[in-house]
Amino acid sequence: MNSKLKELNVDYLFEAILTLETMDECYKFFEDLCTVPELKALSQRFQVAKMLDDRKVYSDIVSETGASTATISRVNRSLNYGSDGYRIVFDRLEKNKK
Repeated sequence: MNSKLKELNVDYLFEAILTLETMDECYKFFEDLCTVPELKALSQRFQVAKMLDDRKVYSDIVSETGASTATISRVNRSLNYGSDGYRIVFDRLEKNKK
């Protein structure tokens, strides 16, 4: 875990997110928490991560998501050298589909 992130306020935010139980609750909470551009940026990064994980090429990701190559590179670095957070979520999403 990145020690730069670990602090009381971030813990409290994550605890709050873990209390959400439905998609509707998520929409309500994140609509209050984030601006529309912030939420779109987060969802774009997540989509980019999924596409990279699915072995899509940069040009396809750019055309489908509108993400810059810098954003794609940053997400790719997190996938390859990060804390495996994306992997945890992708694996759980896949497991929940079955």
